[in-house]
Amino acid sequence: MPFTLLGTKLGMTRVYTPKGVSVPVTVIQLGPCVVTQLRTMEKDGYTAVQLGFGEAKPSRSTIPVMVHDSKAGTTPKRYHREFRCTAEELAKFTLGQTLTVKDFEGTMFVDVTGTSKGKGFQGVMKRHNFKGVCASHGTERKHRSPGSIGGLCSNRGFGGGLKKGKRMAGHMGDERVTIRSLDIVRIDEGKGLLLVKGPVPGGARQMVMVRTSTRLYKSKAKRLAGGKK
Repeated sequence: MPFTLLGTKLGMTRVYTPKGVSVPVTVIQLGPCVVTQLRTMEKDGYTAVQLGFGEAKPSRSTIPVMVHDSKAGTTPKRYHREFRCTAEELAKFTLGQTLTVKDFEGTMFVDVTGTSKGKGFQGVMKRHNFKGVCASHGTERKHRSPGSIGGLCSNRGFGGGLKKGKRMAGHMGDERVTIRSLDIVRIDEGKGLLLVKGPVPGGARQMVMVRTSTRLYKSKAKRLAGGKK
């Protein structure tokens, strides 16, 4: 299991390298997370670690959640997420253990998962980057339309219905998105902040999941092999 923590996206800013180069970064308030449950093969049929993150007022929580978190010796948490792991990895965690951004020390790249911003109902030009209909030869008020949708009406090439997966207008955004291989620029242990280079899905104050990278791009794999930050 890649090491994973829950956090909150705060927004974007920039930092400067010793050479004066401006680097755009996203600031994530990462942790602290509490191990609220350990799933074992004997009791649950699988092995996993459950993390709790974010303080929740008892008046806005529920009794089952408060009792569940009290067994780990912590206050009610707003978010709970489980991560599958092996029995050997499970042995490294204890109930009630607190995990912080400090545990990412020495990590160069992370994957960040969040929910993208919702865009509502959008047309094909915004949703799928269609070029639209040409603006000449008498085209009238149809410039942003998708054009014909009847070609290849079914998966076999004929029939009365549309081909599955046909790109058309519809709901855009508000989806689970993972951005891979983001560089860790800086770790602020005192404030619990993680600064990563590049964009992170979602708006400000949204919950995100940060894990050590599971699949690096080739260029970054070479950097990791060479030990260069």
